[in-house]
Amino acid sequence: MEDLEKAILISFDESGRVESALKLQAVGFIDKIKESPLICSICVERLCFSKLVQVQFWCLQCLHDVIRVRYSSMSLDEKGFVRKSVFSMACFERLEGVDDESSVRVLEGPPFIKNKLAQVLVTLIYFEYPLIWSSVFVDYLPHLGKGAPVIDMFCRILNALDDELISLDYTRTQDELVVATRVKDAMRQQCVAQIVRAWYNIVSLYRNSDPDLCSSVLDSMRRYISWIDIGLIVNDAFIPLLFELILVKGLPEQLRGSAAGCVLAVVSKRMDLQAKLSLLQNLKISRVFGLVAEDSDSELASKIASLLTGYATELLECSKKLNSEDLKQTSMELLDEVLPSVFFVTQNCEVDNAFSIVQFLLGFVATMKSLSPLTEKQLLHVGQILEVIRTQICYDPIYRNNLDVFDKIGREEEGRMVEFRKDFFVLLRSVGRVAPDVTQMFIRNSLGNAVASSSDRNVEEVEAALSLFYAFGESINDEVMKVGNGPLGQLVLMLLSTTFACHSNRLVALVYLETVTRYMKFVQVNDQYLHLVLAAFLDERGIHHPNINVSRRASYLFMRVVKSLKAKLVPFIENILQNLQDTVAQFTRMNSMSKELSGSEDGSHIFEAIGLLIGMEDVPPEKQSEYLSSLLTPLCQQVEVLLINAKVQNAEDPVAKIANIQQIIMAINALSKGFSERLVTASRPAIGLMFKQTLDVLLQILVVFPKIEPLRTKVTSFIHRMVDTLGASVFPYLPKALEQLLAESEPRELVGFLVLINQLICKFNTLVRDILEEIYPAVAGRIFNILPRDPFPSGPGSSTEEIRELQELQRTLYTFLHVIATHDLSSVFLSPRSRGYLDPMMQLLLRTACGHKDTLVRKACVQIFIRLIKDWCTRSYGEEMVPGFQSFIIEVFATNCCLYSVLDRSFEFRDANTLVLFGEIVLAQKIMYEKFGNEFLIHFVSKGFPAAHCPQDLAEEYCQKLQGSDIKALKSFYQSLIESLRHQQNGSLVFR
Repeated sequence: MEDLEKAILISFDESGRVESALKLQAVGFIDKIKESPLICSICVERLCFSKLVQVQFWCLQCLHDVIRVRYSSMSLDEKGFVRKSVFSMACFERLEGVDDESSVRVLEGPPFIKNKLAQVLVTLIYFEYPLIWSSVFVDYLPHLGKGAPVIDMFCRILNALDDELISLDYTRTQDELVVATRVKDAMRQQCVAQIVRAWYNIVSLYRNSDPDLCSSVLDSMRRYISWIDIGLIVNDAFIPLLFELILVKGLPEQLRGSAAGCVLAVVSKRMDLQAKLSLLQNLKISRVFGLVAEDSDSELASKIASLLTGYATELLECSKKLNSEDLKQTSMELLDEVLPSVFFVTQNCEVDNAFSIVQFLLGFVATMKSLSPLTEKQLLHVGQILEVIRTQICYDPIYRNNLDVFDKIGREEEGRMVEFRKDFFVLLRSVGRVAPDVTQMFIRNSLGNAVASSSDRNVEEVEAALSLFYAFGESINDEVMKVGNGPLGQLVLMLLSTTFACHSNRLVALVYLETVTRYMKFVQVNDQYLHLVLAAFLDERGIHHPNINVSRRASYLFMRVVKSLKAKLVPFIENILQNLQDTVAQFTRMNSMSKELSGSEDGSHIFEAIGLLIGMEDVPPEKQSEYLSSLLTPLCQQVEVLLINAKVQNAEDPVAKIANIQQIIMAINALSKGFSERLVTASRPAIGLMFKQTLDVLLQILVVFPKIEPLRTKVTSFIHRMVDTLGASVFPYLPKALEQLLAESEPRELVGFLVLINQLICKFNTLVRDILEEIYPAVAGRIFNILPRDPFPSGPGSSTEEIRELQELQRTLYTFLHVIATHDLSSVFLSPRSRGYLDPMMQLLLRTACGHKDTLVRKACVQIFIRLIKDWCTRSYGEEMVPGFQSFIIEVFATNCCLYSVLDRSFEFRDANTLVLFGEIVLAQKIMYEKFGNEFLIHFVSKGFPAAHCPQDLAEEYCQKLQGSDIKALKSFYQSLIESLRHQQNGSLVFR
């Protein structure tokens, strides 16, 4: 036995001083003992004599595992021995035959040992109560007279029973639910009344001498109130005792809070609503209202807050569901009585579950939706709810500096508050729909008070008021916002004209700009406020804010404002450009570091805003040319200077140059978004000429920096823009650009290159045939050399970055081939320089169409084949356009893709995407029959069907359906045919 104890101690060692080999040896030794047929006796014996808590815990865990896993195979004697031993330990008794004074009692151990003992006893109850061990609870109750140790253990047993079996807070199996019902039914019938009497007697006896023990008893009792007879608790004895415990000031807070928890359990118990209302009336809950005001930060106040919220929730439920008007009235009167306290605790106390309060308030507000107008009392309640929301969404000033500098603590707190606020903003919008005028006046007063306040919470109060106004905007429809009558118009004007002393704060500045942007529809109609909007974005509140995060966000939001206001801003363009000169220069100045300007809000949105402004046809042509030239010319000059300097061997830091060029390309790219193709190519070609000259300059970057991927990516992005902006006039620049992009491209860059070609094809269709015929051989040569011929590996370790890049390239290649085929450009595959890649392309498409794991990719490949059949299988003078293609389609594609691949059981007809693919496969057969006639049909039926063991009558019916004109009937029949063949073959056909 000493060896066992040593092994247990070694296995539990966390100090790191025990060698791993020795620890493994110890674990192996004790695992071997676990398998001993005498393990229960060994564990009980050690529990009687070992004072080592590790040994005690291991023994109890062993007993728990044995009962749980091997109960059905244990002998009756073994079960009886374990039952008697565990029960004796739980009753604070020495085991029979153990009278040595050195023996140990488990109940004298630490809490986790007693909890484990309770878990073992509950596992026995799971298997044996009430059918085998019917007297477990009745037998235990007399032992409660032994005092605190046994009472404490009884609480632990009841808690473990609730945790392990009864409580529905945990997911239960069907078997566990059946056992739980059996246990509860037996306890109700046999011993619940005695247990409740014991609870009452213990609390009455120990309330002054051992309040902690009484708290434990009440906490256990709270768990059981939901399913025992409520009359055992709600009576002239227990309810007065609970309220006495809550109200007596001299008692410990923990005991008073536990009593409040029991009353909450009573209040929340499910029952007939009329009986519930009567119960709520008789509780006279108003006696606890005053407790929350005494010390709002105390644990007791938190418990009382939960009690009042639960009580109010139940009253609200009664008022909604009871049919009698008198009973509804009673419910509302009681609710009106408790609401001020609910509002108080929500604002001033730590509540265990803020979500439950929000849900109650949402339900309460919902009752007002059908009422118009609201009564004075209801309007008062609305104001109190709004005050609750405002109080709850305020940041804690303790985090002010962290949030402003946005360090790790600040980011965590902002993330927490964003999540926490969601439910309160839902509540705000609900209130806003019920009482819009009251909500707007509340926000206006909150904003005014916050601005006027000189308190330490000024920043947080301003931010909260602005956040309220921002969130409220979601509940206003566009028409109401545009009209902006009454308080709303005043509120928007107040927003635009107010100067906040705390505007330098990051959070305040951000929510201010977001709110101004949200109410831009009001400004669209009331353009007399345009100058105020522009000032807000162009001064230190916005784009010129000292915090870079604010200025970046302001640039993005200003771009959105420009999009929404458009022509209304034309008179202000000169002023706007003048105000943005320093911002533009700062973004593109030489040696600027782009490290800070990464991410989606990189500062380039200011150029997009400028482009949108000066790119409108409302701007006079001369002015437009002047504005654009003043921006593009210096930017292009900077690029040219950087490129010249880059050719010098001992030039300054090339990293800084590359970063600077990236910035400039981003700026020009964003600027160009404001100019339409029609304006640039038709109405004002001078503008188009400027962009062509700019493109010419930027393409030099590919020559000077041929291997710098970030620059190649940025130039590719700009070419995309120019395709949209310049239209067909971009053609002369494409051969040189595409040649440079293809020259040094890695797999990841090839993806971007193919996307660019796809854009060209989709926009210009057959106009790009010559360009495509020129570049396709080089593209195909590069890609077919890079992509592996075998399928990509799967399984652990196969998802490397290199493989992911190749998979992305392959997916993009399928799209590229599909775009070519479906835009009347399949002749490109047949040009003399491209013919050499025809076979690898066909093999790739065939393999993919038959077995790729992505059904949508398979569908695209089948569609490519359909298009190629249509394009290439039109005989002229009896000769094939593509020699061998027809036989490949009939002999290889038709049987492998259209028959064998769909026979595979992995082809799942219940999947929607698979059904779409199947439709394309059926269409392919129809097209093949139309193009090849009986040549296809005879081969498919005489070669393919026999291999699939297709009966002759089904083959003949297939021929009839294929020769008919109803494609839906053909699809339906072919699906039933495939399923029939699968059933006959039982999946034995192997894909060829």
